[in-house]
Amino acid sequence: MHAEPVTTSAPALPRPVVMSQDWRDLTFLHWALDPASLERFMPPGVRPDVFEDRSYVGLVPFRMVDAGFANGPAVPYFGTFLETNVRLYSVGPDGRRGVVFLSLDTDRLAVVAGARAALRLPYRWASMSYRVDTVAGASEHTYAARLRTPSRATSRLVVRVGAEREATPLDDFLTARWGLHTRAWGTTLYVRNAHPAWPLHDAEPVILDDGLMASVGLPGLADRAPDHTAFSPGVHTRFGRAARSR
Repeated sequence: MHAEPVTTSAPALPRPVVMSQDWRDLTFLHWALDPASLERFMPPGVRPDVFEDRSYVGLVPFRMVDAGFANGPAVPYFGTFLETNVRLYSVGPDGRRGVVFLSLDTDRLAVVAGARAALRLPYRWASMSYRVDTVAGASEHTYAARLRTPSRATSRLVVRVGAEREATPLDDFLTARWGLHTRAWGTTLYVRNAHPAWPLHDAEPVILDDGLMASVGLPGLADRAPDHTAFSPGVHTRFGRAARSR
């Protein structure tokens, strides 16, 4: 089945809302690849999504803030943490677009254990830090991570943020994603989400020293400049219940 058209407005989220959270101070870094090279990472029934004959690998660091269950209050302490994910872009058998996570690294061990148990998402425990500096009148965001797994892979990113911009078609393709595909409990699941369109800014990597992509089987990408970069101050997000991808 063909992929559904890209839409910048999230479809209505069926009840019940399972979780809500804010994604803040997020940087998108993307590398274009041949879609065939990414097929091996897809759950059964899911294929790489394509923009102008290319698919993309994303390296996305951000702050998770005030995560909580349903529409209730944020979970104290455990609901706010740092995260960096490595992700791909997917299409399910029903044409719905989504994201496939190759890794989700965070500094909250309880989050790692809970997400792995519930949906088999590839969370990993890491030591992480984040700060913002003003350099020559511009803000520079520094994200650092070191896995606590035996690989001890590290990542250090410094991104200089520029002016707000109008979203391009590629921006929309990469950011207007209303669900994730994952393999859990013997089947491929689709977990829907909803949030406003991302407010995007120009961004430039000042330092890019990443081993997280290589740690999930994608070596060499960080040796070249990304093909797409953007920064966002963030959005509020809600998630629906996981359902079988069809």
